[in-house]
Amino acid sequence: MRQSSESARRTPEGTDRRKLRVVTLVDGMGVTGGGAERLAREIVTRLDRDRFERTLCVSRCMAERESSDATRQVLADLRAADVRLLALPRRSAADFLAWRPLLATLRQERVDILHAHQFGSNVWAAILGPLARTPVVIAHEHTWSFEGERFRKLLDRELIARSADAFLTVSDQDRRRMIEIEGINPDKLILVPNGIAAPAQPGGGDVRAELGIEPEAPVIGTVCKLRPQKALEVLVEAARILVPRFPLLQVLIVGEGPERPALERRIEEIGLDGTVRLVGYRNDIANVLAALDLAVCCSDFEGTPLSILEYMEAGLPVVATRVGGVPDLITPDVHGLLVDSRDPAGLAAAVGELLDDSARATAMGADGRARRRAEFDISLTVAEIERIYEGLTQGTPAGELGLAGKRVA
Repeated sequence: MRQSSESARRTPEGTDRRKLRVVTLVDGMGVTGGGAERLAREIVTRLDRDRFERTLCVSRCMAERESSDATRQVLADLRAADVRLLALPRRSAADFLAWRPLLATLRQERVDILHAHQFGSNVWAAILGPLARTPVVIAHEHTWSFEGERFRKLLDRELIARSADAFLTVSDQDRRRMIEIEGINPDKLILVPNGIAAPAQPGGGDVRAELGIEPEAPVIGTVCKLRPQKALEVLVEAARILVPRFPLLQVLIVGEGPERPALERRIEEIGLDGTVRLVGYRNDIANVLAALDLAVCCSDFEGTPLSILEYMEAGLPVVATRVGGVPDLITPDVHGLLVDSRDPAGLAAAVGELLDDSARATAMGADGRARRRAEFDISLTVAEIERIYEGLTQGTPAGELGLAGKRVA
């Protein structure tokens, strides 16, 4: 830590300390996807407003400032929580001048904590935080494969980890990989498991009827941004294996993203147009989950995916790849089944196993919901973040805070 802000925060005995000034830095607002950005927004809005003065700095929000209902709701939520939005007009990675408003805010408002989420924001926080003499800089890694990308590993170790007072990670496996593969000092790392708030209850919309799905048809699905990491082509291939056994099968892929054209082509090539549905972005996810018999996550890599926590809360059994922090959420044969990545046959076998045993699947869903509520609630995540903020501003090293706050899922 560059300099403690304790002297600035302490007031004469018997009076209140001033609020800690926190700036949360993200690339986008996570309106139509992006679990890390959505979680960052959830955390900053839920920080205790009596102890923290909060700003959300979005470095690339131009595409999300459209007047959609989802965007308007996010902006309304920020206003209701008394969180200031600092929107930077950044259009490309080379748009360096767009960072001037954030640098001015850090300097002029004597911000105590700069908390960045994901690699790009972590890099900029590692540069701008010390430049502005911000007392505490926190980097937060949500997920990446840790394979290849030598330059990124170098930046993680030599720039971000050295400049940050703490480097937060969302799963124990990510933490181990950051130590073993990237060579990051373990004393800088703190494990903070993700959590979610109880999602909205289904609003009465019948998604099966809307999509013309027969009542007796088995329905599986996934909710995610359509990007390469999610390996959705594996789900499509698994569907091809399953159809002869479950001819009425319906697969719902909910979300948008760059992989959509390739998925559409593959679905058409193998004749699964009537089976695999790319239903696009939906703002009624609770209704969508209510239409499913089980949920799937077939990603190549993950941190602690919020989507799986939402599946668990919805009482759905989960079939997921054994990657990242997923095994910390799903105990095999208790909350769902785990399979190897890039294994369509294995994925199809696990899905078929649960579709054939509805009683077992129902029990797994109930156990998953109970675990989500007990161990992965957003209130636990926010409380841990608040403890870390206060500890770091008081000069407690990240290593000590990590040991003191260790929470095993």
